[in-house]
Amino acid sequence: MVKRLTRDGHQPVVLARGQGVDLVQGHGLDDALRGVDVVIDVSDLKTTSAKKSIHFFRTATANLLKSAARNDVRHHIVLSIIGIDRVRSAYYLGKLAQEQEVMAGPVPWTILRTTQFHEFAQQILDQVPGPIALIPQMQSQPIAMREVSDRLCELAAGSPQQQIVELAGPKVESMIDMTRRLIARRGQHRPVVPLRLPGRAFRAMANGALLPQAPGPRGTETYEQWLAGIGS
Repeated sequence: MVKRLTRDGHQPVVLARGQGVDLVQGHGLDDALRGVDVVIDVSDLKTTSAKKSIHFFRTATANLLKSAARNDVRHHIVLSIIGIDRVRSAYYLGKLAQEQEVMAGPVPWTILRTTQFHEFAQQILDQVPGPIALIPQMQSQPIAMREVSDRLCELAAGSPQQQIVELAGPKVESMIDMTRRLIARRGQHRPVVPLRLPGRAFRAMANGALLPQAPGPRGTETYEQWLAGIGS
């Protein structure tokens, strides 16, 4: 995304701890946002604790918005996830809290909700140890990370929309099938066993809660095309 913004004539500033910025504590934000016109927030936290997730996203977003308002930032853009209002997982509760902060905040905004990236099946598989891959049953409509990045850059060049917009991949896929094709692409021989996990959140994901519920913009790169482009 930084390369795309630079190519388009913008001067991106990356906010990270390595640059002395701490979103939760608020350290370094005012200096980093001085002269900034648009903020694109893709901050993240991996946790299975709803309390930690909500605290991080709510606190980090509130600090970012306060500093953005002090520095006259004209547009605050957040990357979010399609279906987080239908799946009550710890991580998604944090993302919902983030969206709520943005919508109630002092800076004009746009929220981009997308489906999972093509890499999602890979991330799940790599977290499953052993010779047999136990994979949760769920439906996804995966999208290329590059296409999401391009859409964020397009939104940054435009006016705040004051609404949630969506972007999904071109085709609905089964996580079980995606994983099997990924294993085959890697040249491995590893059985995949569908796993139906208990709880409302997993039932919702298995029943398509993370899919777009209405027509809208779609990416073009399929999961099969993405697979063809990775090393075996």
